[in-house]
Amino acid sequence: MTSIIKLHCLSGAGDESPPCYVLQIDEFKFLLDCGWDEKFDMNFIGELKRHVNSIDAVLLSHSDPLHLGALPYAVGKLGLNCPIYATLPIYKMGQMFMYDLYQAHRNVSEFDLFTLDDVDAAFDRITQLKYNQSIDMKGKGLGVRITPLPAGHSLGGTVWRIAAPGEEDIVYAPDFNHKKERHLNGCEIEKLMRPSLLLLGAMNTDYVQQRRRLRDEKLMTTILTTLRGGGCVLVCTDTAGRVLELAHMLDQLWRNKDSGLVAYSLLLLSNVSYNVVEFAKSQIEWMSDKLTRAFEGARSNPFALRHLQLCHSVAEVVRTPGPKVVLASFPDLEVGFARDLFLQWAPHPSNSIVLTARTSPGTLARDLIEHGGDRVLELSVRRRVRLEGAELEEYLHNQRLKINNSIKEETAGISSDSDSEGELEMWVVTGRHDIPVAGPARAAGCFKANKRHHAMYPCHEERTRADDYGEIIKPEDYRLAEIVDAEGEIRDVPPAPPPKQEPDEEMMEIPSKCVTTVREVAVRARVLHVELEGRCDGESLQRVLAHTKPRRVLGLRAAPRAQAALRKQCEAEGIDKVYTPKCGETVDATTESHIYQVKLTDGLLSQLSWRSAGDTELAWVAATLAPRARSRETAPGDDENSMEVSMSLEASSAGAPHAAAFVNSLRLSELRAAVARLGLTAEFTAGALECCNGTLAIRRLDNGRVALEGVLSEEYYKVRELLYDQFAIV
Repeated sequence: MTSIIKLHCLSGAGDESPPCYVLQIDEFKFLLDCGWDEKFDMNFIGELKRHVNSIDAVLLSHSDPLHLGALPYAVGKLGLNCPIYATLPIYKMGQMFMYDLYQAHRNVSEFDLFTLDDVDAAFDRITQLKYNQSIDMKGKGLGVRITPLPAGHSLGGTVWRIAAPGEEDIVYAPDFNHKKERHLNGCEIEKLMRPSLLLLGAMNTDYVQQRRRLRDEKLMTTILTTLRGGGCVLVCTDTAGRVLELAHMLDQLWRNKDSGLVAYSLLLLSNVSYNVVEFAKSQIEWMSDKLTRAFEGARSNPFALRHLQLCHSVAEVVRTPGPKVVLASFPDLEVGFARDLFLQWAPHPSNSIVLTARTSPGTLARDLIEHGGDRVLELSVRRRVRLEGAELEEYLHNQRLKINNSIKEETAGISSDSDSEGELEMWVVTGRHDIPVAGPARAAGCFKANKRHHAMYPCHEERTRADDYGEIIKPEDYRLAEIVDAEGEIRDVPPAPPPKQEPDEEMMEIPSKCVTTVREVAVRARVLHVELEGRCDGESLQRVLAHTKPRRVLGLRAAPRAQAALRKQCEAEGIDKVYTPKCGETVDATTESHIYQVKLTDGLLSQLSWRSAGDTELAWVAATLAPRARSRETAPGDDENSMEVSMSLEASSAGAPHAAAFVNSLRLSELRAAVARLGLTAEFTAGALECCNGTLAIRRLDNGRVALEGVLSEEYYKVRELLYDQFAIV
């Protein structure tokens, strides 16, 4: 029996928008990825909100924001509450991506789409899997199995194989690479053979990339030429994905004494650079076979990067003397440290800007790739500056009002009569957590009693801040100096200095605001695009289609030109069914053409007579099917082939006379054991089971039925009743 398979494209169909799809298998719904790009499109969120309550599980394929950027918003703001499945590197590196993204936006704007708590809550829901580890779904997903396979695009990247009931094999491969790289193995194509439906990321179908050797030589030549000319190189990359390939490659180049690069600095700049490298050191088993063997043999960790300096602010880069190479996030140049360095280094002809990814259309990086540099760009410059003058006074005044209001709310429960004046006084003096003890009260008269109080608990002790060895800890010795440039921009926001008295546990935030200005930036630096995305191009996709031989293909994230190229390739491979939907469309990829999903009403179920058949129960239904009336809340394309039983069925419809149906696959050997338990003899003779000294015979006919022959007797009726008990009769 086949399954009803539908794919609703929330995003990532017909264009290069982030991937996000709802895959329906019968009654079970998967959310395939939950990406968000630098535009933070809220129209996509509105579409996701309509489906969030019906989603049963989420599958994540990669750790970058393009594949999981909207997950914290969906969990924190939309209430997504279902299991989330991903590999361990996606769990670790995905957090680093989202921390870096959040901090980059908070440094230049009042970012409030999600918080770090939303990020933690979303990733706490993730069930971490290993490659080739199969998980069976429960409840509505009974019979559905998911298996993560290596994708080769990023560390822990996944191609999901979904086994549906009815031998339906679905493969979800949005971004993958079948070629081996320095730190990753390629995608295992042999495990994707002959799927019934291939959900293929086809963005690069019409794109042919250079060979890796030529791309590496292009990058190395640019770095050497720029550094020897006294300039700096900005390599725009991501936070914790493709940056690992670049860092490993450049560190190996710096180790080569013949390259002459030891005299120059190699820096990794992001808000979480230290954590990214530490996580990479602990995930060698997820990397290529070459790195794994090197680690097992010599115990040398390939990500113990000796020449890579880790930086967390632009100020640290500025303090590094001489020409340098900086790997900075993010690749789209819309936000982050890469944009800050671009604004500083682009006007100088001796510098070089290396773009490593074709980001979404409309971004600064995409504009530079398509139109090049050597021109004047009008860019908006956003920064956070500290408050001064009247703005600072207003901010402090508002903070004092908030503190006073909170004190009034906490003391609102205390009455203002003379009985409670002492309690209020003691609350102010000793704190709300003290336990006051009342003294002996005077006899009641015309005057109210004067209650005396004194505080018992807690006993406040002066805390001495010291380490385990008795050394006095001075927090001011460990705080970074505040760095403010000439324009008043806060480059590195340190915690507030401690007060003279005992320092508070929570450091006060420096009052600041975000300002936006428009600046004309003359791009005089050399702008170079070196494709290091680690995705299959058009030639590779053609080979993958020829090798896997899918029966049906659904192209994802494919522009019109890429869709046309995909159709041409599929026709060459003899694949007839090719789907190329747009955003908002639903594709019905059910194998059988005339198949409907039937809904039974409660009134009909109450009239049925159920019969046990092993672990299941069966009933006979004779009813008339009628199309379901579509409600206004039903989305276009949802359940359009769904049917439900008419509510106006008569009681006789379910139990009307009909020929009995015997449900079971009977084995004569099991029947022989049952007959023997009754104390009757039974032997096999000439393919038949003879009972009661040959007076009865049970044989299987050519049409699969079972016949009982023999003399009418008491034993005959016992054997016939025993034979009927082997079936569920409906």
